[in-house]
Amino acid sequence: MAIGHAFIELESVDSTNNYAMAGAVSGALPHGTLVFAHDQWAGKGQRGRQWTSQPGENIILSAVLEPVVLPFTAGFALSVAVALACHDLYSHYAGSEATSIKWPNDLYWNDRKAGGILIENHFKGDQWLYAIAGMGININQVEFPPTARNPVSLRQITGKTFNSLQLARELGAFLDKRYAELVAGEAGLQLRQYNERLYGRGREVRLKKENAVFRTVVEGVSARGELLTKDVLERRFTFGEVEWIIEGPTRP
Repeated sequence: MAIGHAFIELESVDSTNNYAMAGAVSGALPHGTLVFAHDQWAGKGQRGRQWTSQPGENIILSAVLEPVVLPFTAGFALSVAVALACHDLYSHYAGSEATSIKWPNDLYWNDRKAGGILIENHFKGDQWLYAIAGMGININQVEFPPTARNPVSLRQITGKTFNSLQLARELGAFLDKRYAELVAGEAGLQLRQYNERLYGRGREVRLKKENAVFRTVVEGVSARGELLTKDVLERRFTFGEVEWIIEGPTRP
């Protein structure tokens, strides 16, 4: 079934990922179901952070995926496919030149965060039963909490107001296309496309590891999801090992 064949619209929920996972495990929500919420009061971000969003302003969307045809080692490949789908949508409206994917799975416009992805998985042994792809993308919000890291929305970029629900449906169509490519064996091509859209690629950036901040040049991302950089050494970093230090956000 195509992603988006079923579309559930919720006024308010603790987390669309929680709702989608519970429905997937119970059998109530089959592969391809999209869960959209106008308001999410306990949204989850990466590394235990909370994803906050003003009610009715943004895309809060989770997709139920049953990746049983994929090896359980393809977790990062799925993350790449989802990130590309988010990039497909945002770059269509915000422009492809300024839109990028920040490793491992943030959506960026120039040096500002436009969205994030959180994929939660359910395994039985080595069988990958469910993957819930949660996507939060800033659309119409113009005021953000002071704790938000360099946020930006589509409205701030373009000066236009958008229908977040309609854009969520469009995102579902992009995700269906990217997921179909992944299942068809295009993981290598998608990784190349991900690297072409990689935030900071070819540039010197600042990273923080433990208490040390250092400068290094972003080379790309490996098939295993490692960030590859080069300075006096060639380096590989796994997810969670380093933190980006973003300098001087560009204002729209």
